[in-house]
Amino acid sequence: MRGEWQLVWWSLAAVIGVIMAQFEYHETDTFDQIDHLFRSVIPDNCYIKPLKDLYMPVDSVSHLPDIQQININPIFPNRTALYHLHNMAHSRGFFFSYILQSRFKRPAVNASDSASEYDPGFMYYFLSTVADVAANPRINSSAVYFQPNMAYTSSYKGFFNKTLPLFAPRTFRMDDYNDPVHLERISTLNFFQVEDLGAILPKGQRSLNYTLEDYRINEWYYSWLPYTNLQQDKLTTYQVKIRYANNTNETFVFHGPNAADETPGPVKLTRPYFDCGRSNKWSVPAITPVADLHPRHTQFRHIEFPTRTAIAVMEMDFERIDINQCPRGEGNSGPNRFADTARCKKDTTECEPLDGYGFRRGGYQCRCKPGYRLPNVVRRPYLGELIERATLYQYRSAFMCTPIGWIQKLPFDYNKMSPWERHKYLSKDFNNVTGSEALRANTINVDQVIEFLKSVTKDNCHQFPPDDLILRGDVAYGVEAQFENEARMALRLANFLSAFLQIVDHQEIFSGVRVVDRPLTEDQMMGEVLSIILGNSRIWASGMYWDRGKFTNRTLFAPLAYKTILNTRKFFMEDLARLNSTRDSYVNKPWFRKLKTRWSTNFDDLEKYWLRLKLRHNATGMYGRKYERYPTFYKAAELRHGQWSVPEFDCDGFVKKWVIHYTAPFFGWDALRAKLEFKGAIRVTMDLLKLDITQCPSEYYVQNAFKDTHRCDRKTSYCVPIQGRGFDTGGYKCECIQGYEYPFEDPITYFDGQLMEAEYINIVRNKKTRYDFLKCRVAGAAALQSSSIVILGLLFFSLVLRR
Repeated sequence: MRGEWQLVWWSLAAVIGVIMAQFEYHETDTFDQIDHLFRSVIPDNCYIKPLKDLYMPVDSVSHLPDIQQININPIFPNRTALYHLHNMAHSRGFFFSYILQSRFKRPAVNASDSASEYDPGFMYYFLSTVADVAANPRINSSAVYFQPNMAYTSSYKGFFNKTLPLFAPRTFRMDDYNDPVHLERISTLNFFQVEDLGAILPKGQRSLNYTLEDYRINEWYYSWLPYTNLQQDKLTTYQVKIRYANNTNETFVFHGPNAADETPGPVKLTRPYFDCGRSNKWSVPAITPVADLHPRHTQFRHIEFPTRTAIAVMEMDFERIDINQCPRGEGNSGPNRFADTARCKKDTTECEPLDGYGFRRGGYQCRCKPGYRLPNVVRRPYLGELIERATLYQYRSAFMCTPIGWIQKLPFDYNKMSPWERHKYLSKDFNNVTGSEALRANTINVDQVIEFLKSVTKDNCHQFPPDDLILRGDVAYGVEAQFENEARMALRLANFLSAFLQIVDHQEIFSGVRVVDRPLTEDQMMGEVLSIILGNSRIWASGMYWDRGKFTNRTLFAPLAYKTILNTRKFFMEDLARLNSTRDSYVNKPWFRKLKTRWSTNFDDLEKYWLRLKLRHNATGMYGRKYERYPTFYKAAELRHGQWSVPEFDCDGFVKKWVIHYTAPFFGWDALRAKLEFKGAIRVTMDLLKLDITQCPSEYYVQNAFKDTHRCDRKTSYCVPIQGRGFDTGGYKCECIQGYEYPFEDPITYFDGQLMEAEYINIVRNKKTRYDFLKCRVAGAAALQSSSIVILGLLFFSLVLRR
C-alpha cells in the first residue's frame, strides 16, 4: 500500500514538473508588467484606483502614424487600423471646422427664433458619432467635446446669442450579448450607447465635468484644450473653390486643424487609458481640434476671432493593436515598451514581426540569420506563437538554424547568355507584346503593361481609343484589402445619411422649447464630402450623388470634392447637377443605374444597427434622459454591399489618373415613411498606381492579372509578396524552399524581386546578366563538396608518398 502511494505521489510530482517546466525559461519582462496593469483594472475597482494605474506608459503603443511620412513610406498591415483611426479623427475635425464656419457664407439672420439655423442640430451630432463607430469595426468610440459655453445649436427655439454650458455627444460600442432586443444571445457588435456627456448640473458634479481634472481620464481634453488665442491669424487656413448648380462660383476660406507640414501635426495620439465608468475598456484615443469663429451672432465681425472650440476624439481598443517584440533596429527604433521581448535565439535567428495578433505574445517569426539555414525537416521560419508555448526541453533543443558551409560572393564579372540559354528563358515565359495589347494576350507581359499605364497622361489620353482606357477588373486584384480604409470613409458617410434619413422625422413635435432637426443642407453635404479628401490623402475625389427628387428642394444634387496635387491646402468642389444634358447626367451613368437597380426592392440584406440614445433634459444640461424612441434602429449598407469599379483613366473627369472607385449606397424612408428606398450613393476615387500588385502564384480561381508572373527559380525557391512597392514589378522576394539554402554572402537571406526583374530585363535586351546565378543551393552541398575535396586531397597525398 505504501509503495502504491509513493507511486501516486511521484506521478503527481512528475506531472506538475512537466507543467511548470514549460514556463521555467520565461523571465518577467516589460510585457508582463503591462499585462499585469491591463488585467488589474476592472470596472468594479477603477473608481478607487490611483490615477497612475488608469494610464499606461506612452511607449506601450509604438510605431504611431506620422502624417509627414504617410505618402513616403508604406503603411504596413500591423498599423493600418491605427492609421485609419488617425484619418477618421482628422476628417471629423475638418468637417466640424468647415460646417461651424460655413454659416458665415449665408446672410445674417436677425430673427431670434432662427439665429442658429445654420448650425447642426442634436441628432446630426449624435448620428455622426454613431456612423463613425458603426461603419468601422475597429473603432469603438467617437465623440466631440466642446469647451464651456462654445457650443451653438439649432435644436432650441428662442435660443439667440446663447451657448450650451457643456456639450459632448459620444457613442461607444456595447456588447449586446445579453440584451433583450436580441433573443439569439449572440453579440452582433451593432449596438451603440449614445449620450451627451455635457448633460450634467451647471454647478457641482465636478467628477462628471470632462473639462476639470476631477474627471481623471480626460488627458485627451488637455491635448488641445483649453486654447488661448494669441494672434488673429495663427490657425491654419484652407481654401475650397466651389461651383454651384447654377454655375455661380465661390471661394471659401476656413480655419481648420494644423496642416501635415506643421509641428505638431493635426492629430495627437495620447497614451492608453482605462475608460472608467463609460465603455470600461483600455482605449487608445486620437484627437483633432475643431476651429470656429468666436463669439458669434454679434453682427460685428471685427471682434470675432478664430479659435479652437472643440476636439474630435476617436478611440480603439488597446488590446487590438499589434505589439512589436523584436529587438531595436532600423524598423523598430522606438520608443517601444515591448522591444526585445521575443524568444528568438539571437545567435542563429533574427526576429520579424507579424500582424493580426494584437496585445499578446507571439506576434513574430524567427528567421535564420545570414550564413544560416533552416534544418531540412523545417519548412518555414519558426512562429513566435509556437516558441512561446514550447516547453523548456523543446525550447533548448529546437528553434535554431544550421550554419551554411562555404559562402559564395555574387559574381562581379559576368557575360551575356549564350543564344540557346537565352532562348530557353525567353521561350518559356516572355511575350513580346507592347502597348495596350500587352494586357489582352494569353501570356501577360507585366513590364509592358506597366509601361503602357505610365505612358498615358492627361495630355495624350484623348489619343487612345476608349477601350484602351478601361482595364480588366483583375488588374486591381487586392484593392478590397489595400484600399479598405478609404472605402470605409465612404461607407461612414453613407451610414450617417441612412441613419439621419430613417431616424429623424422632420414633422415631429417635442414638448418644451426643443425642436426637431432641420433637413440636411447643401453646406452640410459639401462639408461631408470635402472632409473625406481632407482627412485621407490617398483619396483624390469624393462625391455624394442623390437620386432624382430625393434631396430637399432639389431635383438633382451631387457635390463632388477633388484635388489636383497631392500635398495641398487648396481644394475644389463641383455640384454635378449643373450638367443638365442627358448624356452627362450622373443618374444615367452605368455605375449609378446598376447600384439603383440592385437596391430597388429588396432591403433584407442590409445591416441593422441599434441605438440607445440619451439627450439632455434642457438647454443647461441637468441630466440625460432617454430619447422619445428608445431604443431605436436603422438599416444601412455594409462594406460588401458597395461596389468596386474596374480601373480606368478618367480622361474627361476631374482626376486625370488611372483610378479606381468605390461606391456605397444609402437609404431612407419614402414619403409615407412606410418602406425604405434607395436615396443615392457615396463614391470615393483612389489612385490605381498606389496599389501593390501580386506576382506570386495563387489558386486557379483567384482573379489576379499578374498572378504567377514572378521570376524566382521555381525548382529551388518560392515567391513571397513584399508590401509597399506600388504598381511596379519586383514586389516580392524569392525564399529558398525546404532542403535548399541561400549561398551568397549578403545581409539578406533571399533574392529580391527587383533584382530578379532587372536581371531578366537584361536577358530580354541581350545584355550582361547574372540571372542564372540567382538560385538557391542544395542544403549541405557545400559541406559535402568540402569533405570530398579533403578526401581527394588525402588520396593524392598518399599516392605521392608511395612514389
